[in-house]
Amino acid sequence: MFELTGKKALVTGSSRGIGRGIALALAKQGADVVVNYVSSEDKAQAVVREIQEMGRESFAVKADVSKRPEVGLMFKKVKEKWGKLDILVNNAGVISYADFENITDEQWNSVIDTNLKGQFMCSQEAVKLMKEKGWGRIINIASIASGGVGVGFSKIAHYTSSKGGVIGLTENMAMELGKSGINVNVIAPGGIETDMVKAIKDDPEALKAMLAKVPKGRLGKPEDIGAAAAFLASDEADYITGSTLYVDGGWLAD
Repeated sequence: MFELTGKKALVTGSSRGIGRGIALALAKQGADVVVNYVSSEDKAQAVVREIQEMGRESFAVKADVSKRPEVGLMFKKVKEKWGKLDILVNNAGVISYADFENITDEQWNSVIDTNLKGQFMCSQEAVKLMKEKGWGRIINIASIASGGVGVGFSKIAHYTSSKGGVIGLTENMAMELGKSGINVNVIAPGGIETDMVKAIKDDPEALKAMLAKVPKGRLGKPEDIGAAAAFLASDEADYITGSTLYVDGGWLAD
């Protein structure tokens, strides 16, 4: 099940957190994986070593996905090394907090450019390689804070907007790319145990309030998202495209 041997994958923002969990999950199923990072080189190289210890190929590439020239260079390195790319997971993301009326242009642009524009630019480059082979999987990471699903969050209007845009982008890509053999889907995590939810985890009352909404009664783990990504990247998910998979411990069922 979920056999990925021989597949070449790139996971953006995979030096830690959810990205690391996804990179390791793909490698466990047989894929060779590029580990992308923007600042944490030591952590990225540690993930590379973990993947290589599984007997897979792996290398790290530094690139800020919000910057077109760096995205272009990253994919150039992938093509030079492997000549193809089968799987792209657009995981890199940032968040900041501010009351709506106090969100600055800098905060807005930083979040939108990384979380939405970055996925757009990386996907454009990936499609060039995938179309050559007539097969590909693009998995975009959104959030249950994507909007329109009955879960409201405050102080992150820019983040919510970026993640809602990811879902719209994914659906359009799926419509256009399906006949080229490229599936495009979204994973929308709930509360996952990463640095991004550290403030909640460190506040007992806030954590208690969050977990009260989650039937599973716990925060998710990066491995939970990794398992979902491995499934969507596999042949078993061949008839799934344009979909959003909520991995939230049942939060939306509340």
